[in-house]
Amino acid sequence: MQRVLNFLALFRRERRPGDLIFAAGFLVLALACLVAVPWQAQFLGKKSLVEEPGFWPSVGVGMMVVFGAIHFVCTWNAPRLPGRLQEVILWLRSVEFVLWFSVYVGAVPVIGYLPATLLFAVLLSIRAGYRSVRMLTSAAGLALATVLVFKAGLGVRLPAGAVYQYLPDGIRSFVMVNF
Repeated sequence: MQRVLNFLALFRRERRPGDLIFAAGFLVLALACLVAVPWQAQFLGKKSLVEEPGFWPSVGVGMMVVFGAIHFVCTWNAPRLPGRLQEVILWLRSVEFVLWFSVYVGAVPVIGYLPATLLFAVLLSIRAGYRSVRMLTSAAGLALATVLVFKAGLGVRLPAGAVYQYLPDGIRSFVMVNF
């Protein structure tokens, strides 16, 4: 028993608010990846183990599990500091922007890349507290420049908006290719 206590004392450190939840979440993610390795990493059996395509991803996931478990044990062993709930709330607030991005990704095939980018750039500027005409115009200009660089300049293939089908014939193909 004394050996276990000495081992835990070796990893003792100060726990910051939210560390335990982050460590638990990372360990769960690493274990989920470990469960998925047999389906995602291939071992063909024709080469040496190191040359197999699934070897290095398996090593990486294995290291995630090992270091995630060590981090979890260290965090569990650390003395608790107040403020965990505020830290968790702060992390959960970031989920709002994941939702914004998800809605944006869902809106692009419907209303098109240019209108969706313009709309969300302006809406996110308003959400961030920038409400002056100058800032909203700047956000719209940045969105337009982004669309022009990616779609027209770099030729990135993005789905054309469904609403583009209602444009006149002469404009439709130009808009579908460039915006």
